[in-house]
This record gives sequence, C-alpha cells and structure tokens, in this order.
Amino acid sequence: MKKKLVSISTFTVSLVIISIVALAWGSWGHKHISRAAVFALPEPMRTFYYNHIDYITERAVDPDLRRPILGDKNEPPRHFIDIEDFGQIAIDSIPRTTKEAYEKYDSAFLTKTGILPWVIQDLMDRLTDAFKKKNKSDILFLSSELSHYIADAHVPLHTSSNYNGQKTGQKGVHSLWESTLPPMFGDNYDFKTEAPQYIENITDFTWKMIAQSHSLVQPLLAAEMRVRESFDSTNMYKKDAAGQYILFYGNRVYSDAYAAAFNKELGDMVQHQLRLSVYDIDCYWYTAWVNGGKPDLSKLDDPRLTKQNRKNFKKEYKAWKKGKVLNLNRSRED
Repeated sequence: MKKKLVSISTFTVSLVIISIVALAWGSWGHKHISRAAVFALPEPMRTFYYNHIDYITERAVDPDLRRPILGDKNEPPRHFIDIEDFGQIAIDSIPRTTKEAYEKYDSAFLTKTGILPWVIQDLMDRLTDAFKKKNKSDILFLSSELSHYIADAHVPLHTSSNYNGQKTGQKGVHSLWESTLPPMFGDNYDFKTEAPQYIENITDFTWKMIAQSHSLVQPLLAAEMRVRESFDSTNMYKKDAAGQYILFYGNRVYSDAYAAAFNKELGDMVQHQLRLSVYDIDCYWYTAWVNGGKPDLSKLDDPRLTKQNRKNFKKEYKAWKKGKVLNLNRSRED
C-alpha cells in the first residue's frame, strides 16, 4: 500500500481496513513474491530459507500493517518515492545514498516525497551485517522486510506523485493495479525465475530498479484511460445489495469487468513486475549473503528441522519449477 489515502480513527474501522488489505501486492502479492523467491536461491541458502518459508511469507506483509495497527507515522514514506516532486531533474540527479539525501533535503521534504530507495539500501547493509554475525533472527526478519520494500519498488505508482491517479481523474487506479489484478489473475502467473546474480553496486542497482518501475507510470495510466472510455458509472464500479457504491480507502471499487478489461489492456505488465520483484529480491538476498562472508546457514538450524521439511520442500519446489506457488491457504501437509 502507499500513503496519504485515509486516516483511520476508530478501532472497528481499522479492523475492516486491515481485513481488506489482507486480501490485497498488499498481501496476496507480497506473500507470493517472497515465497517464490525462496526457491530460486542457490542451494546453500535455499534449504535455510525454506525451513523458515512460512515466517518469511507472513512477515513480508508486516510493513503494510504497522500504521493501521501500531499507528507508526514513520512507516508510510518508506514505501514510495515521488520522483516528480524532486523537480524537473533526471532520476540520476536525485541523491543516490541516504547520507546524500539528508545532506541535500530536510526530513520534512523527504517524508513528503518518500524514501523507498534509501530504505532498501539501508536494509541491505543491515542484512549483510546480520549474515556476518550469523544472527539467525535478524537474517530472517531483515530478509522479509527487504522483500516487502523491493516488491513495492516494482509497483510503478509507488514512484509517482500521481500515485492514485488523483491528478488525472483516475482515482482508485492504485489499488486496482496492485491489489485487485494480482489475486484475480495470479493463478496464471509464472513465478519461476532465473538464479540470482551478484549485485556489484547496490546503489546503482536500486536506482535502476526505481527508474524501470517509474518508466511504466505513463503507460499504466494511459492503459486505464483507454479502458475508461468504454465504461460508464453503471458498469465501472461495484455496488452492494442496497445499490450503494462499495468503497476502498474512500475510492469506489472497480467492477470485475472493468478490472478484466484493464488487465487485458496492460498486457503482461503486472506479471512482469511481479517476476522482477522475485528475481531482484533473490539478487539482494544472495548479495547480502556473499558480502556477509557466505556463512554456513545449515549450522543455524537443527538438522531435524531440515529433515522434517524435506517432503514438503520437494513438493513445493516441483510446483515452483512449473511456475506455480502452492496455495498459501492450505497446510503444507495437504
């Protein structure tokens, strides 16, 4: 999820919002992305990560829940960067590192524009340190955290001040793209990705990732605008039994027919960005492990745990090689 959409003031409404978010790249996307990433890791890492795959899968959603549950006001800026708000400058001209960013801009400005790329870089440093120290709990926690923000970086509207189409009369396009389309069409996505590569320069890699995602903002909005021309208020939005529009974060929820038309107009954009998320997460995890000295992760687990998980691993790995992530709502013993 992104930012600025609505302030939730009551406990009851918060629970409703949380339950909706749990259906969402919010939840559906983050869980599938982080789970798929485990299987593309090289063997020295894959067994360890699989032993804790449920933790990594579930915790990958946590950053989206901190503000509604904990009231963490520092969390929202970590999920986005509004490239246009830095002025008429090239992305390459935006400060590359956290240190450079805070030397050039004050914290109020960065809170408004977002700090996503610098959060990714900082988490990468912390994960590398966790590998050096062979700190199991930190490795797992930081791996899940990093997976969330990297996945967010692949959502084009997380890189734009027109984050919800509010500047172009396209309100609601944000959740339509990231929260509606993946669970609707994700059963047909191919989650298998190539083995990760070592990242020579974390800063450059992070900003190339942001730039690639930002390059899709205008094509995404243009696709939605083309679809909009074929619909009107009678078939564009969902209504409840009483005939009232169903709202999500204050925006009308688009109909299934509208979502299907938008998905068709986008081509493979959503799947492509999801697959890039999986691959890039693996590259970051792998690079942190290498830079952390390639510690023997098998020593961090009881051998009995690996043996216990062997049967389930073979089943899930076989499914992943065919591009599938097994149903996350089922027990791994099913």
